[in-house]
Amino acid sequence: MILPTKGEPVIVQNITGRYGRIHTRMMLDYGTNIAAGATPGKGGQSVEGVPVYDTVAGAVGKTGARASVVFVPAEFALAAAQEAFLAGIKLLVVITERIPVRDELTMLQLAREHGASMVGPNCPGLIIPSQSLKMGIMPATAFSPGRVALFSRSGTLMYEIADQITRAGFGQSVAMGIGGDPINGITAGECLDFVEGMSETEAVVVVGEIGGDAEERLARHIERSGHKKPVVAYVAGRHAPKEKKMGHAGAIIYGNLGTAESKIDALESAGALVAMTPSEVPSLVKQALAHR
Repeated sequence: MILPTKGEPVIVQNITGRYGRIHTRMMLDYGTNIAAGATPGKGGQSVEGVPVYDTVAGAVGKTGARASVVFVPAEFALAAAQEAFLAGIKLLVVITERIPVRDELTMLQLAREHGASMVGPNCPGLIIPSQSLKMGIMPATAFSPGRVALFSRSGTLMYEIADQITRAGFGQSVAMGIGGDPINGITAGECLDFVEGMSETEAVVVVGEIGGDAEERLARHIERSGHKKPVVAYVAGRHAPKEKKMGHAGAIIYGNLGTAESKIDALESAGALVAMTPSEVPSLVKQALAHR
C-alpha cells in the first residue's frame, strides 16, 4: 500500500454530488491537496475551487494523482473503481456503502490486477495527522499526530477510540477504517504488515466487531508473522444476540462463528491485549508500550 505524502494530489470521484461537495470542503480545510474531481458530464465545472473533469483519466492526466476518494452511488461504484484503476490510481478509498458483494469481489480483483490498493468499501477512509492528509469523512478533531496506528471495522468506534487515544496523549501515526462489509480491500493483517516498517508507529490498535472471521484471521496472522509492535484490540458487540444482523453487513453471527468470545480468545492467544470497553484502550496502549 502506497499512502500519499503531504501535499500530494488527490482526486474525488463524484465531487459534484452532495456528499462529495461537503467532504471535499472538509478535506481541503484539513490540508489535503484535493487537486481535481471527476464526474461524467460535469467537466469544466468547479467545486470549492477544485476543477472537475468528465473522466478520472482526465483528472489524473492533469494532476498526476495516484489516489482517489470515491463518493459514487453503490450502483455505479464498480464502474468507478474500474475507471480509476485503468487511469493509474494506486490507492482507492471507497466510502460508498451498500455495494453488492459480487461487485465488491470484482473491485478487489481489479485492484490486484492493477497493482493497486483499495480501502473499504463502506468505510470512513484514512487520515495521517502528521501529514495533514485526510481521505474520507472522519471528524478531524478526534485525531492528532502521534505514535499509535489505528485500524477499525467500525467508523464511529474509530472516532471514539481515536479521541480516547488523543486525550491520553498518544495520538495517531495513521488511522484507517477498513470497512464493515464482508468483503474488504485492505485487511487488518495487511494493515499490520504495512505499519511494521513505519518507525513512527510504536503500537497498533485494532477495533473489531462481531460477525465474520476477520479478527480470527488477524490473530492467526499475528502468530505467524512475528511482528514486534504490540497490538491492542477492542471487539464490539459482546452482548449482541446471535444470528441477528447488527447494522453492518459483516456483523452477523451464526452459531459459534464470529462471536465476540471467539474473537477475543483468538486475539488474546496471539498475544494481543484486549480491552473490554473503548475507555480501556489508552491504558492498555500505555501498558503495551511500557513492555516493548
